[in-house]
Amino acid sequence: MRNLIFLLGLLLTLSFSSCDSFQPKSTTFNLLPAPKEQFMLGASSLEVEAVASAYESARTSLINGQETMDFSLIQFALKPDLGLKEEGYLLDISNEYVSIQASSKAGLWYGLMTLGQILEDAKDQDGPLLAYKIKDEPELAYRAVHLDVKHHLEKKGYYFELMDRFAALKINAVIVEIEDKLKYELQPKVGSEDAFSISEWKELSDYAMARNIRISPLVQGLGHASFILKHPEYIPLRDDPESDWAFNPLNEETYKVQFDLYEDALKAFPHANYLHVGGDEVHTTGRNSGKSPLELQLIWLNRVSEYAAQKGLTPIFWDDMPLKNAEVYNSIYNSKLTKAQVDSIWTANEPNLNKYIDLFPKNCVYMRWNYDMPESPGNNRAIQWFTDNGLKVMGATAGQTRWNLMPQDQSNTNNIRDFALISIRNKADGLLLTLWDDDSPHFELYQRGIALFAEYTWSGKRRSEEDLHAAYRHRAYGPALDSSAYEFINLLEGPVADWKGMLLQPKKDRNRLRNFEDPLEEAVLALPKSDSVGVWTQANQERIQKATANLARVDSVLERIGEVKKLAKRNLHQLEVYEQVAQVVQFSNRAIITLAELDEPSGEKREVAKSKLKQMETEWASIQSKVEEVYGKTRQLNKPAGYILDQDHHHHLANQALKFSDWQFYVEGLFLEKVKKEIK
Repeated sequence: MRNLIFLLGLLLTLSFSSCDSFQPKSTTFNLLPAPKEQFMLGASSLEVEAVASAYESARTSLINGQETMDFSLIQFALKPDLGLKEEGYLLDISNEYVSIQASSKAGLWYGLMTLGQILEDAKDQDGPLLAYKIKDEPELAYRAVHLDVKHHLEKKGYYFELMDRFAALKINAVIVEIEDKLKYELQPKVGSEDAFSISEWKELSDYAMARNIRISPLVQGLGHASFILKHPEYIPLRDDPESDWAFNPLNEETYKVQFDLYEDALKAFPHANYLHVGGDEVHTTGRNSGKSPLELQLIWLNRVSEYAAQKGLTPIFWDDMPLKNAEVYNSIYNSKLTKAQVDSIWTANEPNLNKYIDLFPKNCVYMRWNYDMPESPGNNRAIQWFTDNGLKVMGATAGQTRWNLMPQDQSNTNNIRDFALISIRNKADGLLLTLWDDDSPHFELYQRGIALFAEYTWSGKRRSEEDLHAAYRHRAYGPALDSSAYEFINLLEGPVADWKGMLLQPKKDRNRLRNFEDPLEEAVLALPKSDSVGVWTQANQERIQKATANLARVDSVLERIGEVKKLAKRNLHQLEVYEQVAQVVQFSNRAIITLAELDEPSGEKREVAKSKLKQMETEWASIQSKVEEVYGKTRQLNKPAGYILDQDHHHHLANQALKFSDWQFYVEGLFLEKVKKEIK
């Protein structure tokens, strides 16, 4: 009896902890981002549908900027003395009504977004509304997602859906790397045929702003200027006449073109508070001016920063080139260096920066981008240099970098977390999540990384990676998917990483195949020869083992996705995209296993393998068709017929062909061509 009383007491104590005071067994609530403080006090007597109706009215009212603060069951109150950060809020669900208090309308909006998740959970599980008390506020004030549209656009409606998803995750800013996907009016040659007009982008900007998301443009300049300088009309502005990469910063016409592009971009994004000017990964020649590369870059940066100031905007600048020119950049990415060694490198080379300190514009934000080693002593030292010299600095992490087909490293969980925690610790204003389109996976595959970023920038580290991934499944697909038994994304990452080179010779890279004169022979995997049976298998043992293991693993992933689809309440299209990624990977796995069968001593087995290989062209056509059907639901797959590709200095897969299948599946096409040529 004593043990039973102790057990009941322990359960009661646990059920009334500060994090989860009470939770009905039949209903699971899992909010994302996690609130700072939450107390669940039992089931509320409020009817879910009645509150949901009031929620929709309140949401519409806030979006439309109406002043009404009373919606019967939902009562808003603006109170400046709550002791919370600007976007903080108090949410109280009682038996009579829902109260949301904040010191700003943004806070009221985020309180309402949290209520929306609570209502969603109750409706998903046909359960009661909770009596709930929440006190919440963000760790970082600026929580921005970078949309890189340089290689393709999604369908227009998809961007509006994204803004609603971002709002639910309490993301409050977007930076659009616009390049040629805006129909510029002052420099009309630059905009691509499929670009959105100024009014179309403005419509999205207004839609986002009504949801507390401020969109600012990133218009690449100095370097990364191929989208402009590839056109014959702009060749005179090139730093190197043979390269479309960089502007000449000493040519006054450079600034006329740059400022015209800025002017139109700011009309498209009228709520911008930043103007991201790019400026990364570029060396300029100086045209025999006698000026150093760093001095040339700072001349350009001062001109564009001055323009931003005149428009009442804060310029943002990628910070890598000053650090490279000063010979301290490598210290950021060398994991073997101790803090003392990093300090020694900086002591020796910091004068290379300091002698130009007066040329660094003070109104600029220097964006310290680091996608894989944010905790390195070198990264911290770089941040320290900017702050010690009175310069504003902000971090940039990544949810997608140079990964083909889908993001890796558990959607880059550790690096997103670490840079967010560094930013919080250093009391930074915010953090940017870059989502690079270089190798252009489907955008639905970025969603988990976006959710992780939303959690860490709003909440800091409040739960383990496993719990956070469970929360993502809960919010993305429904409460029934919390269990790790339904995890499939992490299981798919390894086979996708192997897929990249599965059909290629060792050390050959998908992104660089077009550099070869004959990629079919120089890069695509050699096929077994009938006069040297077993040699191919010996040379490719590791590849065969990986393909065999991955085939079984991906089959289990496909089975798991099928189970998730049956239970999912939403985001079925995202699950379909993951399915197609898995099917693409399986084609390569089956190809390798079939080649191993072709290398068998038995003539009968070889003939069966030949037959299978000959059928693979038809099999692949079916897979590719389905991929394009699923991807095409939200994505504009192909570039316009007359689109001019640039010189592709960074080997971006998505920049190497007009048709989606011609760049995304170039290797598969070459492999099938080789099979057709050699298997008779």
